[in-house]
Amino acid sequence: MPSSLRLNMTGAESDPSARSARYQAAIDMADYADKHGFDYINVEEHHCAQNGWLPSPLTMASAIAARTEKAGIGIMALLVSLYDPVRLAEDLAVIDLISRGRLSFIAGLGYREIEFHALDKPFAERGKWMDHVLDTLLKAWGDEPFEYRGEMITVTPKPYTRPHPMFLVGGMSKVAARRAARFGLPFSPPMYDAELEAYYYEQLKAHDKKGFMVAPPQDFSLWFIDENPDTAWAEIGHHFLNEVQEYNSWKRAGLARPMEMPSASVEEIRASGRYEIVTPEECIERMKADKHKNAVLHPLVGGMPLERGWRSLELYCKKVLPEVG
Repeated sequence: MPSSLRLNMTGAESDPSARSARYQAAIDMADYADKHGFDYINVEEHHCAQNGWLPSPLTMASAIAARTEKAGIGIMALLVSLYDPVRLAEDLAVIDLISRGRLSFIAGLGYREIEFHALDKPFAERGKWMDHVLDTLLKAWGDEPFEYRGEMITVTPKPYTRPHPMFLVGGMSKVAARRAARFGLPFSPPMYDAELEAYYYEQLKAHDKKGFMVAPPQDFSLWFIDENPDTAWAEIGHHFLNEVQEYNSWKRAGLARPMEMPSASVEEIRASGRYEIVTPEECIERMKADKHKNAVLHPLVGGMPLERGWRSLELYCKKVLPEVG
């Protein structure tokens, strides 16, 4: 049964040594999860976050690739509209080579103006730039030289995966669905929408392309493992609240986001069901009831103390996996 580890590194620390320890712990956790048979290790990207959300997914993915052997490495999502496309093609190819083809990513557009300001990219033209980035990536990973800004160039190295690393176009709009279809790329909205799915397949047909859509299930949640959930919510629930309040602070009118929820209290976070503290026994029961269940563990949520994060991961590996693996 699939198991995933989510490492988004939230939790601001002013002490550089504490921050260093948290990043090293993420890499160590990835190594531990890989050795225990996890299918995926996922990282994310956000900039200028008050709580230290991971801003450098390529660097982290490369470090994880060097320490692991089997687990897929996903960047969910990579904000491609913030990058130089040729340099991005090179960096992704190198990570794919280091990992021997285990890299995948969701190409995200981005919606926070401060991120575009900080990285010197025009927010109003982000859609046009994303098209340029996707077009360049696909050409750069091809075998032939191509014209780029008036000159013929060849981008090296080529990725391990041919014709290119697995990637999907993210988004929750018809514009995003059209973009994915136009490029003949898989589409990955952050939550399922039947109308959007139908529209994407209509657009594939209109552009004479093939593709598929992947979206999280309606009951998607992030798991933290503890033998006494009620006590754990009282002791560490504020870390979940920390992450949700940061995420909610980025809310934008008219934009649907899957993890947005009431966040005035720990009780509201718990009631949402999107973050769950569950016992090993409950994990086993759920996974046996649903053979396709993907357990997504989030041990570093919201500045979680490292020892509690490790305890969660170890409980899952030692008590749950032997029963369901």
